[in-house]
Amino acid sequence: MKNILYLFLFISQVFFAQSSFEKGNALYQKGQYQQAAQTYESIIKEDKQHSAELYFNLGNCYYKLNKVALSIYNYEKALVLKPHDAETLNNLKFAKKLTIDEIKEVPKVGFAKLIQNFTGIFNYNIWGWISVGIAFAFLLSFIGYYFSQLTISKRIYFIGMFVLLFALVLSLSAGITEKDHYNNDRPAIVFAEMTEVRSEPQKAGSSIFLLHEGAKVYVKETLENWRKIELTDGTEGWIDASAIKEVK
Repeated sequence: MKNILYLFLFISQVFFAQSSFEKGNALYQKGQYQQAAQTYESIIKEDKQHSAELYFNLGNCYYKLNKVALSIYNYEKALVLKPHDAETLNNLKFAKKLTIDEIKEVPKVGFAKLIQNFTGIFNYNIWGWISVGIAFAFLLSFIGYYFSQLTISKRIYFIGMFVLLFALVLSLSAGITEKDHYNNDRPAIVFAEMTEVRSEPQKAGSSIFLLHEGAKVYVKETLENWRKIELTDGTEGWIDASAIKEVK
């Protein structure tokens, strides 16, 4: 009886999320962006399973409403669930044009960049499924090698096993690297209209520079109500935790 009740609740949640999502889309098409945003927000509050499309649409609503931080925040949330999505990246670029701060991005170079570009092709979940697929192919190659009667077939299966083993190690390494990157990467968006970044985690600390609404930072350390942040140009400092909202 309890399992049936859980199933009913799950189906109800899915139906609520789907119908509300369609309602939000309809409101957006009518130009009722505030009402659409409220509808999407209600899905986030009620439903634990959030989609990249939901955050993307919510980001669009806030962009239309000229709410810079909220639009960038939701586009970034969408990219966490669906990295490298061209449409989201394009809209995020437009949203960033509404920000005041111009922060340069220092790109990685050399071997580190090559590693990041390769492992970043997929998220760690997809790398996991790729590893499972390669392991299954390796098993089939082993079976083929074991039961094959022809010398040429055995050689082909044997070489294939080594190639698949190398690919398996590579995919597992990429997945582990991406998982570590996901866990250690803590992007956040500045929600305060203007806030000071200080040299120390206290009000008495000297002000290093100012940040404005919509700026993206990366959280490196946490100390009570303070966060040590780093900008894309490598600049670091301490900021009041209430001034930012972490994406993940």
